[in-house]
Amino acid sequence: MISRKNNQSGFTIVELLIVIVVIGILAGLVLNTFNGIQARGRDTERKTDINAMHAQLEAYHADNGFYPTTANMASTTWIDANLPGLDSEAVNDPSSGTYAYASTTASCDNATILCASYTLSADLEEDGQGASDGDSDPADYTKNSLN
Repeated sequence: MISRKNNQSGFTIVELLIVIVVIGILAGLVLNTFNGIQARGRDTERKTDINAMHAQLEAYHADNGFYPTTANMASTTWIDANLPGLDSEAVNDPSSGTYAYASTTASCDNATILCASYTLSADLEEDGQGASDGDSDPADYTKNSLN
């Protein structure tokens, strides 16, 4: 009598399900980490842009004795003509349009009332704890005029 053993090779459904679940968990962790890295990169770009604008505005004040009006800073033509060391893309937030520039001198127009101070601000995506901010709080990164 010849005996034949029925040898079957392959994975069971349970083994396949375990592998799929592990792969799903790893993919979720990688995507979550990647999104955090992108947000931190945009925040770094925001801080760099604000610092560059701050330096150019202080140089403008040293040359002219006053700061630009809020309307001036809203015009890329004015920025290109009067702040030559500033890249025109530096005034644009990477995801939300423009940064907040506000002259803190009431109703200044630099003709009758000179703009004596300003505030630059950007809302960061990440808070100090590394979690996504997502709030409507005031700006997280602010630079004020030196005068």
